[in-house]
Amino acid sequence: MISLKIIFWILLFIVFYTYLGYGLLLIILIAFKRIFSREKSTENTEYEPDVTLFIPAYNEVDYVDEKIRNSLSLNYPKEKLYIIFVADGSDDGTYEKLLSYPEIQVLYEPERKGKIEAMNRGMKHVKTPIVIFSDANTQLSENAIREIVLRFRDEKTGCVAGEKRIANKTGAAGSGEGLYWKYESFLKKMDDRLYSVVGAAGELFAIRTELFEPVEKDCILDDFMISLRLAQKGYKTAYCPQAYAMETSSASVGEELKRKIRIAAGGIQSILRLLPLLNFFKYKTLSFQYISHRVLRWTLTPFCLPFLLLINILLVSQNAGNIYALLLAGQVLFYLLAFTGWLFRNKNVSIPGFFVPFYFFIMNYAVYLGFLRFILKKQSVRWERAKRAS
Repeated sequence: MISLKIIFWILLFIVFYTYLGYGLLLIILIAFKRIFSREKSTENTEYEPDVTLFIPAYNEVDYVDEKIRNSLSLNYPKEKLYIIFVADGSDDGTYEKLLSYPEIQVLYEPERKGKIEAMNRGMKHVKTPIVIFSDANTQLSENAIREIVLRFRDEKTGCVAGEKRIANKTGAAGSGEGLYWKYESFLKKMDDRLYSVVGAAGELFAIRTELFEPVEKDCILDDFMISLRLAQKGYKTAYCPQAYAMETSSASVGEELKRKIRIAAGGIQSILRLLPLLNFFKYKTLSFQYISHRVLRWTLTPFCLPFLLLINILLVSQNAGNIYALLLAGQVLFYLLAFTGWLFRNKNVSIPGFFVPFYFFIMNYAVYLGFLRFILKKQSVRWERAKRAS
């Protein structure tokens, strides 16, 4: 029984640390950092380099008009802002519609080779010192570009991650995804204050153009790999919540699961390709942040959950103590709430008490499916965009 108890508490610690403990530890570490160090002031607001807004747009005809209107309305000098759309492989009228806007540059090849190929090809046309990547189905905040470029005043900054926000937060997908990204934004803000953000979201992030290196053709999470490889070179990824990309949540839990499975498969691929980042002796704080925020979520922790429940049941059956009975009751309640969220998953209601546990379950379930898909090499590099709520 003693060995079971030890295993149980180890598993519980891993799960707690991954989803809550790391955030709490960041708060403590940042408080100590503020005591023993002074933050440098960078108040120069006149920094306005030439910028390219780079937008891959495969079959995005429904979003083109709104995206271009949003891009042209951004608060940044028009003569310093260049907009490039890459519409390779589009056959729904996206390319033809883009051509009706003389203010933008349109790149197109009829063959669809995937987002990575389009990005690698399109980056050869970027001539500005900073390039900002954004998705065609997202709307950027008015001062997004201005806020992002200000973070590049620090020469150690190689990448800037914007914030992702969810417009509608009803239903199982909306409630869960909305809260998830709020917590992710908090962690990124804390990561930035401690040292560096570990990964950027493709909806909105920027890099120094000179640092870009072509991504492997089979890469699944291009945004994550680009930002982390810059970190490997010694550059920091800054977080800029004042610059945000707004999009609607997934249209359904099924669509969100499809997206999460792809991310999980890409996470496993990324970890294998970024093995040097696990070296604490070389990367120190970056390794600590990377393992705590990303690696545990995509590897160890999801596989701890079923064993945590099973061992908890065994300990209660052996009358190990009231604390184990209480923890088991908490686990059972959590999964009952998740099951209730599944029952209401297609209802247009907002019940965080049900949908947040359900989203948590889906997120971890996707890791199993993503791992299997990656091992069996069934994850296509071509992005199949999840349908968004209208």
